[in-house]
Parts: sequence; structure tokens; C-alpha cells
Amino acid sequence: EKQREDNNSPECSEPGTMDLKFTSSRKYISISVPSKSQAMSPHIKSVDDVVILGMNLSKFSKPSQFFICVSGVFMFYLIYGYLQELIFSVEGFKPFGWYLTLVQFGFYSIFGLIELQLIQDKRRRIPGKTYMIIAFLTVGTMGLSNTSLGYLNYPTQVIFKCCKLIPVMIGGVFIQGKRYNIVDVSAALCMSLGLIWFTLADSTVAPNFNLTGVVLISLALCADAVIGNVQEKAMKLHNGSNSEMVLYSYSIGFVYILFGLTCTSGLSPAVTFCSKHPVQTYGYAFLFSLTGYFGISFVLALIKIFGALLAVTVTTGRKAMTIVLSFLFFAKPFTFQYVWSGLLVVLGIFLNVYSKNMDKIKLPSLLGLWKKSMEERKSRTLSQTV
Repeated sequence: EKQREDNNSPECSEPGTMDLKFTSSRKYISISVPSKSQAMSPHIKSVDDVVILGMNLSKFSKPSQFFICVSGVFMFYLIYGYLQELIFSVEGFKPFGWYLTLVQFGFYSIFGLIELQLIQDKRRRIPGKTYMIIAFLTVGTMGLSNTSLGYLNYPTQVIFKCCKLIPVMIGGVFIQGKRYNIVDVSAALCMSLGLIWFTLADSTVAPNFNLTGVVLISLALCADAVIGNVQEKAMKLHNGSNSEMVLYSYSIGFVYILFGLTCTSGLSPAVTFCSKHPVQTYGYAFLFSLTGYFGISFVLALIKIFGALLAVTVTTGRKAMTIVLSFLFFAKPFTFQYVWSGLLVVLGIFLNVYSKNMDKIKLPSLLGLWKKSMEERKSRTLSQTV
């Protein structure tokens, strides 16, 4: 009777609760079984779900996922590069690279806020001090990169962006005391020689070549090499989302640039110029920011589904296509030295990817090729004898 009364108690009548009773003592252990909607964190939909622009790619086959991701990367980033060069082709806009970065950061903050409102978990997980550092590095990366276009050809800027490995390796040697294998060193040498050759070609054929642009894009490259490590560490340590990272880093960076332009009196001339050409500046800047924001979503999805090796291959092909389209759509001097130096940089990128994936990529050795050719000769001689 006592057990029957205990079984009819309010504790056991609650759904989803199982009680283990002990008749000798009045103590019991309550095991709560959460419902299906509460079994997972509210900001994580599914481990296998990959959602881009409201579209769940997990419902498609692997070839379809690859086609969608590659199409998104090429489409959005090619438009991004075209609009970026188109804005700087407006006569008189070249001195206002920092103002373009200010407008871009404003749009990115709005896009991040909208995306953050669409997810359930809106809490800020990463500390504000970390965001202040990330915002400073982001300002350095994008601001210096945009400003360098006032001094360099767009293909030269893209070639420099391909060579992020060089500052990463230098920082790893001097800061962390890392040691690199012969493949990594060969990759860095190929990239360095390709950069030097490409820059020399640019200084020879470009009538308005300025060494200031090389310094600016080199500093942007150094900041870009640091920011990836800081962002990855912060997101893993505090479990922050991409939309949170975009919103806070770009909004704080917006304040940094606004303060800098106000102190240097660079805000008023830029606003005056852009107000005279609103479509070529603000209109293109909106599309430029929107395509860049969408493009990075497809790159992240490509990394998550197919891995970094394939993602690097696709993005490298996209950058090569960007350089080709730049020469086709915008009039600029051309020399075949651009082609050879660009291929040298591509070789350095391949060696870098191969170094990181030596267990997945097995290149045939010279000894193996020689043995294979000798076996083919022997088989040929034997067949002739027979």
C-alpha cells in the first residue's frame, strides 16, 4: 500500500520523470528525460545541417552541394571584385579608401544584426576586450587593403592576398619558435619570388605605380594573418557564432574608423564627394558589401562539408578568374611577366596545400617513375621477343 501511494505521488505524475524508489529509506533519485526540442542547444539546429541564405544544403546530394557552394563562391566573389574595382575607377574616388571601408563596415554590421535576430540564441558569448582586438585587426586588414587600390592595380592586390603564408610563417618562426619542413619553405620562396616578379612587372608597365600601395597591402596581409588565429581561438574558447562575430567586430571597427576619419578631417571631403555620386559610391558599396557577406557564407559551408583542401583549391581558382576578368573588363597595361609570376604564386599555394595534406595527397616520386618506365620497357622487350 505504501508503494502504491508513493507511485501515485505528484513527483511520478509529472511527464518525462522516472523515479527509482527505495522502500528502506525515503530517498529517491529523479532522472529527468528532456523533450526532443530541449535536447540540443537552442542556437544549434543539427550537427549535419548546413544552412546558407535560409537553404538547408543537407537535403541535397554531395555533387549538388559541391555545385551550389562553388557557384556561390564564384558568383558572389567575382561580383565583389568587379564592384570593388569599379568603385575605384570612379574619377576622384581613389583618396577615399578609408571612407569606403567605413561604409562597408556599416553595412556588415546591419547584415550581422539582421542575421543575429533570425537565430534563437542572441547572447554575446565572446568578451568585449577580445572584440576590440579583433575589430582593430579587421580595420587594419580591410582598410589598408581598400586604400592600397588607390596606388596599385587590382591584380597586384589580389596576388598579394594570395600570399598570406609568408607573414604567417615569419610570425611562427619569431613568435612561436616553429620549424617548417622543406615543402613549406619552398612554398614561401615560390610566393616571394612570384610577388617580387609581379610587382616589378607592375612597376615597369603601370604609369602610376607607387611603392606606398605595396607597403599598405603588405601591412594588410600581416593583419590578415593574425586575425584568423585570434578569431578561431575566440570562437572555440567561448563557442561564439558567426553572426555574433560579424556584428560586434564590424560595429566596433565602424566606431574606430569613424573616430579616425573625424580626427584627421577626412570625413567631410569623402561625404561631399559621395553625395555628388551616390549611385557609383553608396549604391555600388551596398552591392559590394552584400556580395562579400554572402560569399564568405559559401566559403565556410565549403570548408565544413568538403574540407579546407578543396576550399583552398576553389578560392584560388576564383582569384585567378578575378585577375583574368580584371584585365578583360578594365583597361590596363599587360605583359606576359604577369602570367609567369602568377603561375609561380599558384605553385607556392599548391605546395602549401600539399604540405598540410601530405597524408591525403601522394605525389609520385622520381624513383617510382623511373622504376615504372623500366618495367614498361622490359614488358615491351618481352612482348617483341615473343
